[in-house]
Amino acid sequence: MAKLLTVRGSIAVCALLLVIGLAFAQTRQGPEPTPLAAARQALDEGRFGAVAGLLSGLEDPEATLLRIRADIGRGRYDEALAALAPIAAAQPGGDAALEQGRLQWYLGRRADATRTLQGVLARSARRTGGDFLRMGLAARTLRQFRQANQFFREGAGLTPDDPALNTAWGELFFEGYENAEAFRSFELAQQANGAYLPARVGAARVLMQDGPPQARALIDAILEVNADHVEALLLQAEFALDDRKRDEAAALIERALAVNPRSLEALALRATLASLAGQDDESERRAAAVLAINPVYGEVYRVAGDHAARNYLFDEAVVLVRRAVEIDAENARAWSDLGLHLLRTGDEASARGALERAFDAADRAGHGNPVVTNSLELLRSLDEFETIREGDIVMKLHADEAGVMREVAMPLAREALAALSERWDFTPTGPILIEVFPRHDDFAVRTLGLPGFLGALGACFGRVVTMDSPRARPPGTFSWGATLWHELAHVITLQMSNNRVPRWLTEGISVFEERRARAEWGHEMDVSFAQAMNAGEVLKLADLNEGFTDPKTISLAYYEASLLVEHIVERFGEEALRGLLRAYGRGLETDEALRAATSVEMDDLQESFDAAMERRYADLRTSLERPEDLTPDIGLEQLRIMVDGSPDSFPLRTLLARALHESGDAAGAIAQLERAAELMPTATGEANPNGLIATIALEQGDTARAITALTAQIRVDHTNIEAARQLVSLLPADAAPAVREDAYARLAAIDPFDTEAQLALGGLALDRRDPAAAIPALRAALATRPPDAAGVNVSLARAHVLAGNLDDAKRHALAALEIAPSFEEAQELLLEIIDRGAAAPAGVR
Repeated sequence: MAKLLTVRGSIAVCALLLVIGLAFAQTRQGPEPTPLAAARQALDEGRFGAVAGLLSGLEDPEATLLRIRADIGRGRYDEALAALAPIAAAQPGGDAALEQGRLQWYLGRRADATRTLQGVLARSARRTGGDFLRMGLAARTLRQFRQANQFFREGAGLTPDDPALNTAWGELFFEGYENAEAFRSFELAQQANGAYLPARVGAARVLMQDGPPQARALIDAILEVNADHVEALLLQAEFALDDRKRDEAAALIERALAVNPRSLEALALRATLASLAGQDDESERRAAAVLAINPVYGEVYRVAGDHAARNYLFDEAVVLVRRAVEIDAENARAWSDLGLHLLRTGDEASARGALERAFDAADRAGHGNPVVTNSLELLRSLDEFETIREGDIVMKLHADEAGVMREVAMPLAREALAALSERWDFTPTGPILIEVFPRHDDFAVRTLGLPGFLGALGACFGRVVTMDSPRARPPGTFSWGATLWHELAHVITLQMSNNRVPRWLTEGISVFEERRARAEWGHEMDVSFAQAMNAGEVLKLADLNEGFTDPKTISLAYYEASLLVEHIVERFGEEALRGLLRAYGRGLETDEALRAATSVEMDDLQESFDAAMERRYADLRTSLERPEDLTPDIGLEQLRIMVDGSPDSFPLRTLLARALHESGDAAGAIAQLERAAELMPTATGEANPNGLIATIALEQGDTARAITALTAQIRVDHTNIEAARQLVSLLPADAAPAVREDAYARLAAIDPFDTEAQLALGGLALDRRDPAAAIPALRAALATRPPDAAGVNVSLARAHVLAGNLDDAKRHALAALEIAPSFEEAQELLLEIIDRGAAAPAGVR
């Protein structure tokens, strides 16, 4: 994971340099280019209409080929083929033959293309980097990827600074999911020619996955060079679609089609737009127009399926991509996509079949696909998971964790779905598949097909939930329970909206539902949001969806979305929120959906939201203020004076507390920290004043005060496992059972694999003769393989006796004796169980 972070970080930094380099390249002065050089640059920049004028009067072979390429760029395919035919016939191993073969392939004339391109491979010269570039492009078009890679490698050995060759090699890497290598190739192309736009386009494609903000900047820079650059316009349209700005996407696509009205990529995106809008007849009409140009262009349905999945329409994505592979059964990427979409619908058997087809297709092409390989390996590992079924919930747990997680995860899942279904007056369609992974990379592969996905804890696809188990990350770094509840809230919102809810609303509701489920959940960003308000960095509501695509703003977007959801409930009521989901389910977009559910416009909602946040965070924002003249070496007395002048400053109070502590004034330090805790009650981590209160109290020998402080700390900082463990270690033996149970329950909620916590909870439940609570806690404790397994089995046997489960009680008593044959308590209990069984009426056990 650290490696992936490093790679992505370096890609993002290099992207910034590429944008800067592009601006520099555009302002650089140089000698007046020749007509041929100017025409080549115009072609590289996508200014196809300028090429003919720049070449006026020139009739040499290169000028002719440049004109033909410009015609291809403008969709004049028939004219280009007619012009290429005699040249390619005369030079079957030359560049014209390459262009002819690539265009034939693009138009779906694969038999003709194969003959033409095999002729290029057989008859091309092999002397220069350009020769190997030609052969590499021919091999790649024919899906001979291993051979293409070798040609590019040999060409780079001869002309390492050729931007066209490095760009073509980068595109090959990108097609093979090797993003870091692809980006490096595009970077090399830019180092050789800072104005070479095809490399910029390639880099932008990589960054759309690894650094969306940098990709947006790079695309903007390309469009500054050529406002009608077809590929850049289509990439920008992709972003607009992800942001649910479909009118903007439509305008961008039409601008691209104005340049090339027969661009398959643009026409496919136009069909996708209709599909996303639920206009099935129009989508089919537009897809038919694409297939009239290229009858085997299954991409028209694969792209639509990809965008359907990006908009949570997973069942629709499966239907669309099945159409893609029916049209082109050799499309390895479509088979891969189909496998992932099927996984997201929970159809793992069919997904395996599709992924195997993808593997075979990629293998025939000599091109690996890590998404496919990883997913197939993951599916094999899932075969070893234990499956638990209760009602409409199917939970898959790793064999090493199932003993514990079945006792805690399944009850929480049942509680969540029951509570959410009642609150939303909606029963989701099942079965709901929940898969819990002890390795984060396994969760990432199950979700996306690739390891990494570092910031995510869980994912939901409507009927399928995937997530990290408590042991996938160090205990205390996240709340697995809040994650499970969050994802199950998505089950409700996705299904209730027919999977048409925008990301801001479904994520906002899930975080909001966390807070409604447990007082301590869903407040982690409270202080950060107040800081964002002070810094003027709160997102505008119209841009909220876009905030989820930027790593710098995604955490803020989650929390702000939850605050907006809460504001909608407070202003308009629960029914308005339900109505908003249903409006999206009818196919309305945000402005119309908002009017239908609340009768207000976005500007009105923005105004009332801003006012509500000003009221809600006024005190906290004041508490965060830090005097400008505050310096690290400020003295104790000066701090006292500053606190008197700014009594509501949290930073000043905590600094004064630390200074008082260092001076030996423990009582004064605690008093300041208590006031700081009042000023910022939702502070977490080291900022929570109760942690230092506990430290100072223990130094003074005041265990009772430390217990009070630690209890207050973990009620807010609910994943702080160190504080939770310290608390239970400090509790005296005669502490009230309710106090002990609360402390151990909070520890077990963070780490359900904590043997001590589960044993304590089981023992306390036994003491109050509550077998329904004792049995799952003791079973969980036993599954952690405790040192005293015999003793735990005896406790479990006693709990089952209380519950009247004599067969289970006998089984655990015998298990204790198998471990410790002379265990007198187990012997006596076994005799008691046998006597009870003998005295029971017939048929009662």
